[in-house]
Amino acid sequence: MLSRTALSSAFRQSSRPSRPLAAQFTKPLPARLTPLQIRLLSTETKAAIDKAVGSAPVVLFMKGTPETPQCGFSRASIQILGLQGVDPKKFTAFNVLEDEELRQGIKEYSEWPTIPQLYVDKEFVGG
Repeated sequence: MLSRTALSSAFRQSSRPSRPLAAQFTKPLPARLTPLQIRLLSTETKAAIDKAVGSAPVVLFMKGTPETPQCGFSRASIQILGLQGVDPKKFTAFNVLEDEELRQGIKEYSEWPTIPQLYVDKEFVGG
């Protein structure tokens, strides 16, 4: 029987990256999306998303609106922002259900396959 210390030590060893940190970020395709899921993001869509991401300090791409979220994860995101005291004047939300190009484009833009997606100061925080 392995002791807890030996087991956690073995886990730490196995979970360490085998390649240098910089090499982990030079993959030709994102690991989260398969080649079939990747399509070319149009210049117009990319420009529109760039503009949207820069439109406020905190930007949320969600299903529905802050007043009427259309999925549980979008609702949870709005609740978390409220609990964290995010000023509604510094917060903008975009309903991806209104525009299919935005809905697919934001996934490619961030290389993250799910919605909602949160950006803080133009940086993708998570989804």
